[in-house]
Amino acid sequence: MAVLAVLAGTGFDASPRWPARIQVFVANSGSDNVTVYDTRLGKVTATVGVGDYPTGVGAHPAGHRVYVTNESSNTVSVIDTRTLSVVATVPVGPNPFGVAATPTHAYVTNFGRGDVTVIDTATNAPVKTIPVGRFPHSAVAAPDGSRVYVTNHGSDSVTVIDTASQAVVGTIPVGVFPAGIAISRDGARVYVANTGSDTVTVIETDGNRPAGSTKVGDAPLGVSVTPGGRVHVANTGSNTVSVLGPTGRPLEVVKVGRMPEGSAAAPDDSFVYVTNTGSGTVSVIDAENGETAAPFTVGAAPEGVAVTS
Repeated sequence: MAVLAVLAGTGFDASPRWPARIQVFVANSGSDNVTVYDTRLGKVTATVGVGDYPTGVGAHPAGHRVYVTNESSNTVSVIDTRTLSVVATVPVGPNPFGVAATPTHAYVTNFGRGDVTVIDTATNAPVKTIPVGRFPHSAVAAPDGSRVYVTNHGSDSVTVIDTASQAVVGTIPVGVFPAGIAISRDGARVYVANTGSDTVTVIETDGNRPAGSTKVGDAPLGVSVTPGGRVHVANTGSNTVSVLGPTGRPLEVVKVGRMPEGSAAAPDDSFVYVTNTGSGTVSVIDAENGETAAPFTVGAAPEGVAVTS
């Protein structure tokens, strides 16, 4: 597979497709910090200390805040994306893992307790706890902020939360051990990576019903959707990323680093960023053609990843 041109030691070359500025935030579970990579400069610009064993990362829709779940300290670190510093530490439930944000609230999955902590994004205070399924893993918010979808790793299901009432309005059966979750930019489809069945379930949000599943690589975990509709699934057990079309049709397979876990797509449809937990790197995949660029180095055991612009 062709490799995008790079300038030695500085990152990518100047390209019409390269974004003006995008920041990539990577949670390093093995070094208790977050790496910040600036795509315009082509280098790491900051390393931000957070809590113990950070795993999940979620960006506020406005891009001014990033929320990091600290699984071993039962907290969420709130990072200001302008100052690249922690501005709040919020107590949540046991073993927080995933996080998704709407304009008004952040939703944190408490893997160890079977519920979701709701944080007010204006005050950084927890305001509600919502019971979901067993071992909730990851979460994603609808583009309009009206719904949040949570994967229940121990229940083989996805819980649907209405953000106006802060109540559960649906439960959708999916594959075995659902983990990563993503939603299309029009909010029409949700994609769930089922680690135990090596599949991705496609959910139609109109009616909240499964619309089929697609076989991918071994132990899929992270999943993201580009603005153009290409779905990127990190297969932890096969060191690959499966690329699917909007309906789940397989398009190609991209080789990445060891034990890929997290996946995040740039908002300008330029690149997809995949964390390689076993390599301590992030792979960069062209969203249009699947070509890969040289990976960049981050901290130890990177897991979650989020992109802001």
